[in-house]
Amino acid sequence: MSTRRNSGSIVGGSILILLGLLALLAQGFPGFNFWGVLWPLIIIAFGGLFFVGMLAGGKSAAGLAIPGSIIAVIGLMLLAQSLTGYWESWSYGWTVILISVGLGIFLMGAYSGNEPSRRAGVRVMQIGAFFLIVFGAFFEGIIFASRRTGVGPLIFPAALILLGLYLVLIRSHWGRGSAQPGPDSQDKHSQ
Repeated sequence: MSTRRNSGSIVGGSILILLGLLALLAQGFPGFNFWGVLWPLIIIAFGGLFFVGMLAGGKSAAGLAIPGSIIAVIGLMLLAQSLTGYWESWSYGWTVILISVGLGIFLMGAYSGNEPSRRAGVRVMQIGAFFLIVFGAFFEGIIFASRRTGVGPLIFPAALILLGLYLVLIRSHWGRGSAQPGPDSQDKHSQ
């Protein structure tokens, strides 16, 4: 029990040291609104605590990778939005949460040695990436495009076209060159 208490003290103390260092850094740059821009680091650190718990708990605590991934990725997304000031990306940013769930499932499977969980995590990340491209193309290419000029409005529509080409050419039977034989078809010469 004292090992867990020591681990908690180390993690808690490390967080306090980090916050103190951030506060000192903010004092060193008075013109920079440090807390107003870099506050998502606290959320990222909170997500990281789940990974610390996972490592401390062993394979039986592998499930902590899922909430850890969700919270840390949301913190990263908030950090990117805070640094760029582009908060409109929340209109399709929810799809990144789906990707982070898949990442958590993948990490859980990788840490516990569960191959089906790893594959399921990859599949969830693929679905999340699909929705990110579709909704990103819609909002960036149609809704927000009228506010920008240059190449920016073309990026998501181009990604949408590439995803469509992938689905049509690679994932369909047409893209493979010929139809695959079904389970009922047999070679008459082998009998």
